[in-house]
Parts: sequence; C-alpha cells; structure tokens
Amino acid sequence: MNQTVNRDLRCSPYKDWPFSDLCGLPVWCRVRWIATILVMLDFDTCNAARLRRDPSFDGKFFTAVKTTRIYCRPVCPAKHSLTKNVSYYPTAAAAECDGYRPCLRCRPETAPFGAAWNGTKTTVERALRLIDEGALDTGNVEDLAVRLGVGARHLSRLFAKHVGASPLQTAQTLRIGRAKKLLDKTKLPITEVAFQAGFGSVRRFNAAFAKLYGRSPSCIRRGNRTFAEAS
Repeated sequence: MNQTVNRDLRCSPYKDWPFSDLCGLPVWCRVRWIATILVMLDFDTCNAARLRRDPSFDGKFFTAVKTTRIYCRPVCPAKHSLTKNVSYYPTAAAAECDGYRPCLRCRPETAPFGAAWNGTKTTVERALRLIDEGALDTGNVEDLAVRLGVGARHLSRLFAKHVGASPLQTAQTLRIGRAKKLLDKTKLPITEVAFQAGFGSVRRFNAAFAKLYGRSPSCIRRGNRTFAEAS
C-alpha cells in the first residue's frame, strides 16, 4: 500500500511520490555535501542507476534499504539489495527523517554535487546557505525566517515541500556530516570536532551520533581507521 503524502511534514520517497501536481518542479538536494536543486527522478530511473552503480547519478538521490535501515549513495560498493526492499530519497535529511542511518562504507557525506543545479535564488536556497553558515547552530527557526522575510510556518512548509525535512533536521544533518568528515580526515580531539561541526555541547554531539549511527563518535573514528588499515 502506498503511503499517504503529508506535505506539511515531509516529502515521500520517490517510490511513493505522486508526480501529477509536481511536474517540472525542481527538488532541493543540498545538505552540506550536496549543493544542488534536482529535477525529480522516478523510482525506475533511480533503481536502474543503482543497479548500474552509475556515477553520473551520485549525489542526485539516496537509496534507503528497509531491511537494514541504512541509506547509501547509488555508487555504494556493497552487495545490491532486492528492489522490493529499497526506496529512494532526494536528500540525506529526508532519509534520516524516516529513520535511516548513513552507510559507513560509501559515506553519503562525501557525495559530489548533483549536476542539475540551476542557480535560482529561491527562499529555500537562501535558507540553506544561512543554515550551512551556522544560522541554526546558534539561532532558531523564527530568527532564520525573519532574516528571510517570511514566517516560520511558511518556511517549514517550503522545506517540507522541497527538502523533505524540517530546517532543524537539515541543520542537524549538516552538523553530523561536518563532524563525520572531521573524524575521518583529522586527528582533532572529539571535543574540538563537536564544536567545529556546530554542536553546542559534547553531550549533544554524542547523543546525535548515538541516535543516527547507534555508536559514539570515537567508535566511528576507530572503525574507520581499522577499515583503512585493512584496505
């Protein structure tokens, strides 16, 4: 049974989206590591790209595996999941909103920019840039909306429609992506990683990783180094 789309909350995965009233509407897909507005793709197009591991689609959608609750890039080298067990999302934040966690093997935070960026100066694009610069690390959605000249509820509706996640969830996805890169690429202390990534405290940093990955940041770092040495 197809799920009911509640546009006031979030966008549905590509498998269940009704396209009739959204034809031609670009979809935002920029959460730190993806700075692009995408033309929506249907399930069959995404599925074919996944099965080919087509690099030209890397950054244009994310594959969520229902059996493992993990989401991946279309180029993930892991064994293909059965088609009946996958759904596709336009953004990492949308996948995380539905309870999926990032793949530690293909590392979604390293996905390249999508190719369909059209440079349109929309309210959502401006909001994303401000969030990326830390607007919600120290402020709230109401303050962000004021800077954009819109109401907070209207801004939330725009994010639900174009991003598939709330402004706060998008900000959290950005923070975790920044932190994950710092854990992978630097030897900074955990405390420094937390604050550089935009977390207000180490406790919140640890809680965010525990919720998303099911493990602590230090475990993620040790696991990545073990994998790298084995490679």
